[in-house]
Amino acid sequence: MSATASLLAIPAAGAYPQRELERVGWLDQQGHNIYGAIKRRLQRRDAAFARVTEGVSSHRETFAALDEEGLRTAAADMRARLHREGIENEALVFECFALVRELAGRVLGKPHYDVQIFGGWVLLNGSVAEMNTGEGKTLTATLAVATAALAGLPTHVVTVNDYLVERDAEELGPLYRALGLTVGTVLSGMSPPERRAAYACDVTYVTNKELVFDFLKDRIALAESAGAARLQLERAFDSGSRSSRMLLRGLHFAVVDEIDSVLIDEARVPVIISRSVENPEQTDFYHAAIALAAELEAGRDYLVDLRERHVKLTEGGRQKIDEYAAQAGGIWKLRQFREAGMVQALCAHRLYIRDLHYLVQDDKVMIVDEFTGRTMADRSWEMGLHQMVEAKEGVTITGEREALAKISYQRFFSRYIRLAGMSGTLREIAPELWNVYKLTTITVPTNKPSLREHLPDRVYATKDRKWAAVIERINELHAKGQPLLIGTRSVAASEELSARLTEVGLPHTVLNARQDEGEADIVKLAGHHGHITVATNMAGRGTDIAPDDEALAAGGLYVIATERHEAGRIDRQLFGRAARQGDPGACECILSLEDELIVEHAPAVIRRLASRLIPGEGALPARLGRWVFSLTQRRVERQHSRIRADLLELDQRRSDMLAFSGAQE
Repeated sequence: MSATASLLAIPAAGAYPQRELERVGWLDQQGHNIYGAIKRRLQRRDAAFARVTEGVSSHRETFAALDEEGLRTAAADMRARLHREGIENEALVFECFALVRELAGRVLGKPHYDVQIFGGWVLLNGSVAEMNTGEGKTLTATLAVATAALAGLPTHVVTVNDYLVERDAEELGPLYRALGLTVGTVLSGMSPPERRAAYACDVTYVTNKELVFDFLKDRIALAESAGAARLQLERAFDSGSRSSRMLLRGLHFAVVDEIDSVLIDEARVPVIISRSVENPEQTDFYHAAIALAAELEAGRDYLVDLRERHVKLTEGGRQKIDEYAAQAGGIWKLRQFREAGMVQALCAHRLYIRDLHYLVQDDKVMIVDEFTGRTMADRSWEMGLHQMVEAKEGVTITGEREALAKISYQRFFSRYIRLAGMSGTLREIAPELWNVYKLTTITVPTNKPSLREHLPDRVYATKDRKWAAVIERINELHAKGQPLLIGTRSVAASEELSARLTEVGLPHTVLNARQDEGEADIVKLAGHHGHITVATNMAGRGTDIAPDDEALAAGGLYVIATERHEAGRIDRQLFGRAARQGDPGACECILSLEDELIVEHAPAVIRRLASRLIPGEGALPARLGRWVFSLTQRRVERQHSRIRADLLELDQRRSDMLAFSGAQE
C-alpha cells in the first residue's frame, strides 16, 4: 500500500492500518543515502515558501468575512470535501489552512504567521520542519493536524512528556472543537477504556513512550499478525473479538514534536513490555551480590568503562566470586548466571548514581529520563539491573521482568503510513532521519531576527571553582533584576546549586523531578523580573518562559548552563528558552573539567592538556574550552549513532527470524 493511496481514503472500521516494513539490502540502502544527500542540497525552499503562503493568503478575505455560524458551516463543508478528495489536493489544503488560520485568530487570539503556514505545509507533506526555538511549533502543528483529521485520518500528536500533552491539548482544544473535531489525551496511569476513548478521537495527544507501549499491548492482544480483512471479519461476527480490545486504530499519521529527542536521543534502547516473575531465591541473590560487589576492588577485581557504561570482571574477580559461590551454594553454583549477575551488581554499585540516574521515592527506585529530567513511572531496567539497584538502596525488591513484546523506536515510527515532525535542533541529525526514517528535513525561516546573545564558554579546573563562578554571575545579574534560568544535568546538581544559593541568601526556585507537580507555576514565574530558577532538563524542550515587561527592560531572560550534555542539540534547547520571537536575552556556559561529560568521555590526554593550560583560579581560553567540549560531544554522538544502528540491525534480524518462525513480533 502506498502512502498516497492510503491517505486518499477514510480508514475502514475495524482495520489496523500501518506501513509494512521491507528489509532493505545494503546496496539499496547506500543508494538511498546518496539520493538523500543530493536531495538535501537541491531543495529550493524559497520557491515553495512563496507558493504556499500566497496560496493560503488568497483565501484570507473569504473566511475573514464570515461570522461564527458561517465558519462552522465552512468547517463542515471542508470536512466533506477533504473526505472526498483527500489531502493530496494542494489547492484544497491551502484553503483549509486559511480556514484554520482564521479560526486560530478568533478562538485563540493567535493567527498563524507565514512561517508557521509554511511549517504546517512541510508537516502535512510528511517531512521534518526545522524551526528555531520560540517560533511557535506547537501552533504550527495545528495546520497539518487539523487538515489530516478533517480528512478522516486518525492523527497522533506525539510529544515528550505528560505536562506538554495536557498543556497543548488544553490550549489548542478550542481550535479543534471549532472545526468540529474531537481531541483526546493519553496520560500515564490511564485505564485501557480511557486510552481507547482517547485514541478514538480525531486528534490524540500522547507521549512517545505511552504510544509505543500501547502499540505493543495491541500486538500482544492480536497474538499474531492479523490483517485488516481478518479484523473486520472478527468485528462482524464476534462481539468479543480481538479488534474490540485494540487501543489504537492503526498508525495513519503522526506529527512528532521535538522529533530529534524522540527518534534519535531515545532510540538507543528498545521499548519492552514485560511481566513480573517472583523468585525468592533470586531476591536473596540480589542482596548477596550487591554486598559482594562492595567488597570487590576496582582495577584489580573488575574494570570500569565509563564511556561504554560497562563493567568487565578480571580473572582475580572471577576467583573471588568462585570462592564465595562455593560457600553460598544454590543458584550461585551456576557460573554463567552468577558472573552475569555480578556484572549487573557492579554496574548498579559503580555506574548508576542516586539523584542522577534515579530517585528513591515511596520505597521505589524511579528512573530519571536523562533527556527530559523527569521520572519514568512503571519503567525498569532489564536483565536484573533494576533489582540490583533496589538491593543497593535497601527498598523492596520487585520481581524480575520477563519480556512479552519489544520493538525499537526506529521500527515502530517507520510503520506510520505518514510521519512528520519538528524541532529547533536538527542540522546534525538530518542525514540519520533520512537514512532510517525516510524523512526529509526542511528549514523554516524565522518570523523575526533572533536577538539572543551567546557569551563565550568559561571552563574551570574544578567543580568548586565552577560553582563559585556561577554564584558570582547570578549575583551580578540578579542585582540588575534580570530573570535567570540555571540549567543542570541532574537532580543532585540542581540541589547542590540550590544549597549554595541559600548559603549566600539568594532567593530562588528549583524545578526537578522531585518538584514536578508545581511545574506549570514555576515555569510561569521563571520569566519574572529578578526571578532565579534552577532546573534540570525539565525546563528545556517545549517550555515557553515569557519575560514580563520589567524583565525585558532589564535585558530579558538570561540562561546559564552549568554542564554540557552528551548532544549539543540538548544544550541549544536550553539556550532556546531565552530571546524568543525577537525578545532580548542571553546565554552562556560555565563549566569544569570535572563535569560528567569530560570525566566519562573525553580522552585522558585532552583532560591532562586542558588542566595544565588553566592559570591558577582562572579559566581555559574560551576557544580552547569550546573545542574540548565540542570534541567530546562529537565523540559521544558518534558512539550513540553506532548504538542506534546496531539496535536497528538487531531488531531487523529478530523480526526476520520471527517472520520465518511464524511467531509474533
